[in-house]
Amino acid sequence: MIGEMLITHNLLVKIFLGFLVIGIFLPYIYTKDMRVFKKMSFIYTMVFQALTTMILFSGMIPLFAVGGVNFSIFIVMMIVIWAIMMYLEIKKHKNIKVAPMQDDRKFAFLKSKFVKISIIQVLLVTFMVIIMILKSKGIIG
Repeated sequence: MIGEMLITHNLLVKIFLGFLVIGIFLPYIYTKDMRVFKKMSFIYTMVFQALTTMILFSGMIPLFAVGGVNFSIFIVMMIVIWAIMMYLEIKKHKNIKVAPMQDDRKFAFLKSKFVKISIIQVLLVTFMVIIMILKSKGIIG
């Protein structure tokens, strides 16, 4: 049962990583209209939050409900990375939501900020995946 939960967790992380990579390119797709970009950002944020919450939930179930996984520094790192990513995503969406519709310079700035934050999020998830792979291979402790 624990193995199935961890497989689900692993699969969700892979789906999420693919979602994040696609998210890097969204500002380039929606380059014309700020309103469309705002709507896209809202939908992206909702899917982002849903996926991260599913990942958190699928990882916490084996930890607390079953008791088959020991609480370790790696789990603390995953929780901290989850919190950082949620903070960055909420901040990113809030900046886009309150931006003026007609300001082209602000629009360009927000698109570049969207890409930069998305890249940081991809790096955070990739870092944690690499750490967990090294841990599963017994390379780190």
